[in-house]
Formats: sequence, C-alpha cells, structure tokens
Amino acid sequence: MTPLNLILAQATTAAKDAATTVANESLWDLVLKGGWIMIPLALLAIVSIYVFFERTFAISSASREDKDFMQKIKNFIHEGKIDEARKLCQETNTPSSRMIEKGLSRIGRPMNDVLVAVENVGNIEISKLEKGFSWLATTAAGAPMIGFLGTVTGMVQAFMALAGAGSSANVTVLSQGIYEALVTTVAGLIVGIIAMFAYNFLSSRVKKVMNKLENSTMEFMDLLNEPAK
Repeated sequence: MTPLNLILAQATTAAKDAATTVANESLWDLVLKGGWIMIPLALLAIVSIYVFFERTFAISSASREDKDFMQKIKNFIHEGKIDEARKLCQETNTPSSRMIEKGLSRIGRPMNDVLVAVENVGNIEISKLEKGFSWLATTAAGAPMIGFLGTVTGMVQAFMALAGAGSSANVTVLSQGIYEALVTTVAGLIVGIIAMFAYNFLSSRVKKVMNKLENSTMEFMDLLNEPAK
C-alpha cells in the first residue's frame, strides 16, 4: 500500500470512528462538551423564555377590553357625571381606561392640552408593555456571537491538542476537537433564533395594542367635541 493510500485509509477509519462516537453521544453529552460558553447561553435562553411568556400574558391582559366601555363613558360625559366616568376608568384598569381617565382629568382645558395628556399616558403604557424587549433584541444579536466565540476558542484548543500529539497526531484528534467546538455555535444560533422570533412576535402584539390605543384616543377626542343630545 502506498503512503498516500495508507493516509487515506487512516483518515477514513478515523472519520468512521468519530461518526460512531458522535452518534452514540446524547444531547446532554454534547452540551457538556461545549464548555463554559454554554453557561451564559443557557442563562440567556432561560431569561428570554421567561420574558417571552411574562410579556405574552401582560400584553394579552392589556388587549382585553369592555366593548361597552366607551359607550358608558359617553353617557357619563353627556350627563355631566365626570366623577362617575373617572371611577369607571379606575375600575376597568386597562391602558385605554388609564388614558381616558387622564383625559377626563383635563376636561375644561384647551383640547390640545387634553390630547397631549392622553398621548403621554399612551406612550407610558406602550413603554410598560415593551419592558424586556431590549433583552430579547440583545440576545438575538449576542447569542450567536457568544457561540461563535466558543467555537473559535475550541478550535484553538483542538489545534493545540493536535500540535501537542506530535507524531501520534491523527484526524481523529482534530475532528473530535472541531465538532465539540461547533456545539457552541449551534447552541448560540438556536438561542438567537428563539429570541429573534420571540421579539418579533411580541412586537407585533404591541403594535396591535398601540393601534387600539390610538383608536381610543381618537374616539375620546371626538366624544369631547360632540355636542350633548
């Protein structure tokens, strides 16, 4: 057998052995071989999942509205029962009701002042709903980079092990080190993709709430300009 054929045979055998080793390893074994980089990635994943579910419930709660709410407010205003209208807003306790309550507290002032007060409350409510979004955005961008960092450091260690093996170095030493290093990249991409989809999903939900608040603002301002029957 020629030296070239001998090298190819050794490489083929090493590749088969490495493939068999990978196939026999569990997911947890691969996670452990990712090294310390997997710890920050796991923390990012846990916090992102928590933020996603917590914000989902918060946004769902903010989206719920009483269909008769604005009609009740309209009746109270036309009857001059401003205090009753404000009490109803406090009992309803939604972003829209808090906006309307602020507008009711400004009745008697110029319409522009009322509009500014309502819009300010609306902006505050939207900011509350977007709490934690910066974390998801940072995770979506940062997790793949952290994973790539783990791969680079793992590759350095793999080549150092290959160089340290000296004459006994073979493809198995290098291939095993490389696939272990790539585990962090896979983990980083998974965490980043989850965070990205979570961020986009929640952003779309907040936009729907924002549209409802804008409609409530317009309806309230039209109500103030509407003559009493």
